[in-house]
Amino acid sequence: MTLSQSIDRLSADLLARSEEIEEARRLPADVAESLAQAGLFNMLKPAALGGHEMPPRHVSSLLAQLAEANASAAWCVMIGTTSTLASAYMDDQVAADVYGDPADIHGGVFAPMGKAQDNGDHYIVNGQWQWGSGSANCAWLSGGAMIFKDGELQRTEQGAPIHRMLFFPASEVEFIDTWHVSGLKGTGSGDFKVTNLRVPKERSVSFVLDSPRNRAPLYKFPLFGLLSLGVASVALGNAKGALTDIVDLLKAKRTTGGGRSQSQRATVQTDIAKAKAMLSAAEALMEKAVESAWQEARSDDAISIRARGELRLACAHMAETAAEVCKVAYTLAGGSSVYLNNTLQRRFRDAHVVTQHIVVSPATFELAGRVLLDEPIDTAML
Repeated sequence: MTLSQSIDRLSADLLARSEEIEEARRLPADVAESLAQAGLFNMLKPAALGGHEMPPRHVSSLLAQLAEANASAAWCVMIGTTSTLASAYMDDQVAADVYGDPADIHGGVFAPMGKAQDNGDHYIVNGQWQWGSGSANCAWLSGGAMIFKDGELQRTEQGAPIHRMLFFPASEVEFIDTWHVSGLKGTGSGDFKVTNLRVPKERSVSFVLDSPRNRAPLYKFPLFGLLSLGVASVALGNAKGALTDIVDLLKAKRTTGGGRSQSQRATVQTDIAKAKAMLSAAEALMEKAVESAWQEARSDDAISIRARGELRLACAHMAETAAEVCKVAYTLAGGSSVYLNNTLQRRFRDAHVVTQHIVVSPATFELAGRVLLDEPIDTAML
């Protein structure tokens, strides 16, 4: 069974359990296990570790397909599969220790919210990280941390603070219930915390200072571009689902006293057509940017700054456009859309939480603009 067929099989259950997922404010364990058993968390994992090592565009398509059923489930899969990218930076044995079990789910937070004291062959780590999506179902977690030695913050030769991602079993983590939010409720993106945790140095990577040991094209592809693509793909699928939902509703809904279907109104027809065109155009732009970057990743040369900037631009544009499409669908639904059990209510809220992720936030447009204008830019996280 292909991954797409697996998603088709799982989608009906996800749709039926959407309210349950929202109320739980996390993916139920059996739902997460079903997604893991289908192999969806291994899309970006190296083939040497039993992963699918799929091209970015295929991953994007599958995440969007899953998000049409439930954006929270797709978000957790997106976080889980992008979290496996770190394996490409690790020693083979360490990567096998952390990522070798195909049924394990991984997660983490890149932001350096922790402090790691250099203690010889290991770090002593303290920290609390926000936005730990799907963490309650994870076997392994990771957190970004600033590196200290003898009480001093370590810096590069250029003076930038050094931070690394550190990896630890989820059993060593304290979970804190902070996830009381408007959208993506089912992702369980609460805080997690570690206190004086000993982490071997070989279980740490820097996505800024280190280079992937695995030289496959997938791991040459911009890591933050892959994360942006994952976020944007969830937005795309959620918006596609909103369009499907609103079309079905408008065909069934009758005008007050007129007896006509709402779908027969000219203004409604215009709004639906414009929303479809907006989303299709944003999808085409994103596909073009992904394909351009992928072609460069498969060449001998480094991926150009222009290709990386255009990829980030296309992903941010998709997140913004998808939110607007969900707003159109929500508005066309009328008063029924204000109820929390309405799918368009959920899709509207989910879409607008997606836009707040740092990799597709409004600041990304400034970043892309600097690339397009050939202005100086810090490319470390591009």
